[in-house]
Amino acid sequence: MFKGRGFDELKAGERFSDSVTVTEAHIVMACGIFKDFNSLHSNESFAQGTTFKGRIAHGPLTAGIMAGVLGNYFSDTAFAYLEQRTRFTAPVRPGDTVTSEWEVVSLEPKAKYNGGVVSLKGNYKNQHDILVAEAEGKVIVTNRV
Repeated sequence: MFKGRGFDELKAGERFSDSVTVTEAHIVMACGIFKDFNSLHSNESFAQGTTFKGRIAHGPLTAGIMAGVLGNYFSDTAFAYLEQRTRFTAPVRPGDTVTSEWEVVSLEPKAKYNGGVVSLKGNYKNQHDILVAEAEGKVIVTNRV
């Protein structure tokens, strides 16, 4: 079984990434999960008449996909996701393939967790290399051994 990177294996400056294509299904499910049926997300005719010229993904969906990359990278070693701050810079649309890249900024050992707090910064770009979001996050990660 795969086990993600442990705190004892990390180095400041380390980078990792993953990509996904945001589909119609992602956006429809997000409408229900977030109970947010704003016409920017759910009504193409309305959204065509806005500055976005079409439907866009929810901000929390974009942030959640970014966070999911951390969940996979620290699979079974993440103890708790402490925080994420996200700044949205461009819309994500159905059909966009987005790549989330994270960098380990600092490591703060915490003996009581048998690991420590990992501070990260991330960016999220679409298939046209346009930055759609940038984020900072903190995760408690256990040692691998």
